[in-house]
Amino acid sequence: MSMQINTSLTQKTRDVVHVVGFVVAVIIGAWMINMFIFRSFNVSGPSMEDTLHTGDRLIVNRLPVTWDSIRGRSYIPSRGDIIVFKNPLFGSSPLHDEYIVKRVIALPGEYVELTNGRFTVYSNSDKQNPIDVDKEHPGPKYPTEGDVHMEVPEGRVFVAGDNRNGGHSFDSRNGLGTVPFSLIIGPVATRIYPFDQIRGF
Repeated sequence: MSMQINTSLTQKTRDVVHVVGFVVAVIIGAWMINMFIFRSFNVSGPSMEDTLHTGDRLIVNRLPVTWDSIRGRSYIPSRGDIIVFKNPLFGSSPLHDEYIVKRVIALPGEYVELTNGRFTVYSNSDKQNPIDVDKEHPGPKYPTEGDVHMEVPEGRVFVAGDNRNGGHSFDSRNGLGTVPFSLIIGPVATRIYPFDQIRGF
């Protein structure tokens, strides 16, 4: 009788260990996917209208960031990419969300001008090779509010929301400042909700 009880307890112990091991493996797997492959975010606020709206569910691609990290370098998005990044001002005000989604306007070393409601980006402060950002990457609302004349520092990007008039977007034009590479979560890959508006970016 004693041996049967011990055998039964041993089997139950093994079952518990297997279940716990499975749960731990799932948690670790989910954490690794979230950290290194993709993350999911909800949009809140009007700053990216009409491209994105409150309630949209986004999948952010972490693979480019992970791959560049493995190679020992910073991930640099492309101009026009929609990216999610950690707010450099998070914690300084209850009005600031921890994560923000915006469009990349200019890269390190480039000179940004915002005049007459339009962004123009130059390869350097000598204003060579002008790029009409709004023409090259259509989608944002026109005109763009504000006045900007600046060179983007090394290791940072200049970002703006697509809803750029009427103060709807807090971005590099009006107090957010430029965004360090180290705070970029990754580029938005897909909108997965609402289901009738699924699309890639």
